[in-house]
Amino acid sequence: MPVGHQELGRAIKQLQHRHHRELDRRLREVDSSLAQWDALRAIAKRPGSSAHALAEMTFQTDQSFGALADRLMKRGMIERVAGPGRAIRHRLTPAGKKTLREGREIANAVLKASFAPLSNRQRDQLYGLIFTTLSDGRPAQRVGL
Repeated sequence: MPVGHQELGRAIKQLQHRHHRELDRRLREVDSSLAQWDALRAIAKRPGSSAHALAEMTFQTDQSFGALADRLMKRGMIERVAGPGRAIRHRLTPAGKKTLREGREIANAVLKASFAPLSNRQRDQLYGLIFTTLSDGRPAQRVGL
């Protein structure tokens, strides 16, 4: 009997929740959190982006991202500079780059351990299946941490 849609959805959510809990726990080692590290990752990926664009990239509201960015700025991890109009642009400081680098090592270790039971081929298949679902059947595009 095939797996039901609700069971599959719940299994995906459980795995995501496990990843988030472990990443949050381990990121405390570098005085960060998953939300902070994800914001640093988004800023590094698209330096100079507006708060609105970064909020979308990190699955947050504009208000939530603004509060998070304020905390990161007070900690010396990011800088904010005026952009065109009322836009505020964001970029990492050396401290932010260091935390991002350390967080990447942690994320790689957590995710490598989580997916260790899968072969390279199975991981590629899983990735392809997920992105085919997300892209409504269009070919999968690789996105990195």
